[in-house]
Amino acid sequence: MKNLEAPEIWYITGSQHLYGEQTLNQVAANSQKIVEELNGSQRLPLKLVFKTPLTQPHEIRGLCLEANNAPNCAGLILWMHTFSPSKMWIGGLSTLRKPFLHLHTQFNRDLPWNTIDMDFMNLNQAAHGDREAGFIHTRLRLNRKVVVGHWSDAQVQDRIPVLDRESSEQCLLPNR
Repeated sequence: MKNLEAPEIWYITGSQHLYGEQTLNQVAANSQKIVEELNGSQRLPLKLVFKTPLTQPHEIRGLCLEANNAPNCAGLILWMHTFSPSKMWIGGLSTLRKPFLHLHTQFNRDLPWNTIDMDFMNLNQAAHGDREAGFIHTRLRLNRKVVVGHWSDAQVQDRIPVLDRESSEQCLLPNR
């Protein structure tokens, strides 16, 4: 990881193709908004790069291999949008050689208690996907950092690790 000219962190959203094109387009737009706002907060010293949400095992494996070979990719932030079957991540994460952070968050900060329905839950909540991802990461004994909380919260943003420019051994700083 030495000599990164323009280090960046890739923002990866996991979902599933069963939601359909309309929902996945909205998930992609939500993910892009998260990336734009995190970049705009200027709390992160590295640029986040949006990557299209992944819904298939071959896409996940391909992205992990791409990240391994991308000289400017310092690591990944993974968000498991709603229910993203973690089993399909095993092949990709087993090949990943870059550090990653699991951002356990949801798109909307608040729940519309009076109008909440399954469509809202499928589009905005990540509880099942994030919990399942955490379980599979642990079962695979993957070294990662987990940050829990709403992505727009400054305290959450401050817990996202940064590039360690002094060390070629570790690209993302451990928990503070």
